[in-house]
Amino acid sequence: MASKTKPRLTRAVAALLLPPALGLLATAPVRAQADSLGGLSRQLSRYEQRDPHEKLYLHLDRPVYLSGETMWFSLYAVDGTYSRPLPLSTVAYVEVLDAQNRPVLQSKVALQHAAGHGSLALPAALAAGSYHVRAYTSWMQNFGPEAYFQTTVTVINTFTASGTAGRDSATYDARFFPEGGNLVRDLRSKVAVKVTDRAGHGVAAEGTVLDNKGAVVATFATARLGMGSFSFTPTEGGQPYKAVLKLGSPGTTITRPLPRSYAQGYVMNLAETSPTQLTLTVMASSRQPETLFLLGHSRQKVALTHRLELRDGQATYIFDKAQLLDGVSHLTLFTAQRQPVCERLYFQAPPHRLPVVARADKAQYTTRSKVSVQVAATDAALPATRLSMAVYQLDSLTTAPPVAIDEYLWLTADLNGRVENPGYYLTATDAAARAAADNLMLTQGWSRWRWEDVLAPAPRPFEYLAEPNGHVITGRLTQAGTTQPRMGVVAYLASPSLVPRLSNSESTADGRIRFELPSLTGSREIVVQTDPQQDSTCQITLLNPFSTRYAAQPLPPFGLTRRFEPDYARRHLQAQVQRVYLDKFRRLAPAGPVDSAAFFGQANETYLLDKYTRFKVLEEVLREYVPGVVVRIRKDGFHLLVADRANKVLMEDNPMVLLDGVPVFNMNKAMAINPLKIRKLEVIDGRYFHGPATYNGLVSFTTYKGDLEGFVPDAHALVQQYEGVQQHREFYAPRYDTPEATQSRLPDLRNLLYWNPDISLTGAQPKALDFYTGDQAGRYLVVVQGLAANGLSGSTSFVLEVKPAL
Repeated sequence: MASKTKPRLTRAVAALLLPPALGLLATAPVRAQADSLGGLSRQLSRYEQRDPHEKLYLHLDRPVYLSGETMWFSLYAVDGTYSRPLPLSTVAYVEVLDAQNRPVLQSKVALQHAAGHGSLALPAALAAGSYHVRAYTSWMQNFGPEAYFQTTVTVINTFTASGTAGRDSATYDARFFPEGGNLVRDLRSKVAVKVTDRAGHGVAAEGTVLDNKGAVVATFATARLGMGSFSFTPTEGGQPYKAVLKLGSPGTTITRPLPRSYAQGYVMNLAETSPTQLTLTVMASSRQPETLFLLGHSRQKVALTHRLELRDGQATYIFDKAQLLDGVSHLTLFTAQRQPVCERLYFQAPPHRLPVVARADKAQYTTRSKVSVQVAATDAALPATRLSMAVYQLDSLTTAPPVAIDEYLWLTADLNGRVENPGYYLTATDAAARAAADNLMLTQGWSRWRWEDVLAPAPRPFEYLAEPNGHVITGRLTQAGTTQPRMGVVAYLASPSLVPRLSNSESTADGRIRFELPSLTGSREIVVQTDPQQDSTCQITLLNPFSTRYAAQPLPPFGLTRRFEPDYARRHLQAQVQRVYLDKFRRLAPAGPVDSAAFFGQANETYLLDKYTRFKVLEEVLREYVPGVVVRIRKDGFHLLVADRANKVLMEDNPMVLLDGVPVFNMNKAMAINPLKIRKLEVIDGRYFHGPATYNGLVSFTTYKGDLEGFVPDAHALVQQYEGVQQHREFYAPRYDTPEATQSRLPDLRNLLYWNPDISLTGAQPKALDFYTGDQAGRYLVVVQGLAANGLSGSTSFVLEVKPAL
């Protein structure tokens, strides 16, 4: 893809996200107040139009795997404002990372209509432990790894003694977060506290805050999930306050420092003063009159603006909760010079979610019996809905399932780090739940904004483009033997095939080249080269399409536990039986329809050479059968001249010559091709405009197999294997719908009974999904997740009981 298409792409991205009648400033009152904020709202709006927020959610089939098993997943792409399906990107990048952020597995997954699905085969030698699974698009790489989807899975290797038994998890951490950002001397501040164990789980604690003389200045106790808060007034800037915490475990005490306090600054406090109202109080160390600006925004939409006039170092603003958007809102305080000085997050649970229901036709099943699950979205007014469903066995090794789609889109995607039990904050509505949500906002809030970028006079360039038409392969041209970039050189990329697919790109000032190949799937050989007649000194390097930046999110500890040894043995047997008896039935899904037309469309002349007398020399073939191509022999060898039929002249320079889609620039080498290996010859009469290049006609040779038939590309060309988007695997599960199948002696010890990544619903019409239990009695969890076209997301789950057959 040529770099000059970049502005067009970014405008198209913005158009996909913003309804014409809405824009980013949804209401007239907010627009009217833009001037009172010194233009902050307008600048944020302009920034967001250039920076549309794309989110990915990945539904994994289960949270625990054995090495050697297959990880199945479904992908949902949404816009960051309304959580509606966003058909911006056609490729997602999915990775499994170890504790050192080294990629264990990487794959490119095709997205169609903002959805996709795929699988990853975990290596049999993969060490036991906790792993990150993350997903992102090329466009998302512009905004940092914190915006990527990321979750944690556990892998157990029953072949090797990896992991350590009984690893000590009694290591605790306590962190303190001043509301608004900083402690300021002589200003009373609210401070949130979060206490966790080594696994990141909240721990109950009581504590006292001491000054440097040991005097108690505050006391506190954590509430839900190890989070709580207290208020106190630091009396000296920089004084080293410390907290002494007594944990739930008898005899466990830890001491941690509080953040430093500053001599000057601002403090903000947000409090719920009624069921419908919030009160924001701002205090400043200076007692001089001052104007501050408050901007409330959420998910690319300005919701609230207000001008605050400080008198005697204080201002108060009371507003309705309804003025804020659902989900996580950012309340940012600016000085008159438009410098951000405080930020506070507030969470408002969405009142409406996708009403997904799922129920089985029986309360209990026996082994090798049919299960029918009815799934539906109960609102008849809903537009099209897409769901994914997994059914896996529950045992002592099963950990908590990953965050659900509605929990992620409305809450955890806008917070930093792991959120324990996120569903609680979306479902509970009492005062305790609201207080817990407020503690969560104080201890895990982060801003995706770098206000320096928002307020910058000139927009920063985007390094990564969106991929609306397929995977984009990126490379760089440099002067051979140096790191000096080459600008303005046209490079060509092709993958040999029966259908010619050629892409070209002109290098930018930093030597960057981009190629768009919509149909590149599986492992393919690609050839990247420049025209040696125009430039023979370029060195070509392909760039890694996967992100090399990682969010600072530690993995939970992992250890093998002796009391689970029977479960390890059972899982080991399950995996081996699967591998021996069922893996042979797994195969790649049938390929979908592909475009059988060459990139140049319909040729002016097409010759199937088997219909003609075959010659052993290509020169004779062209002279005898192809009137649109004239062969000339000059001092430097062969030249081909294509007729420009429109102007009734011969073009003076060589045409673009292709062999199975790969350019051949040396005409002597092209004329040495064995014509007996060529099945088809096509000619484009006249000039052909292709991206930044113009060809003096085009001559395409296609072999019988589309594999170059032993032809060796030019020595300076880069030839390598390249992984395109993955080909789908079919999920296989046995069916016991005949007496013979039911009585089969093949063992069926599946842990995952069912996986369906693509279930389509219309309105409230239910759909029946059928599958069969295996030979393993026990409890199985059914998990259904989905997204409607209007942006409503939801999930549900229930447990199936499977008893041994009598």
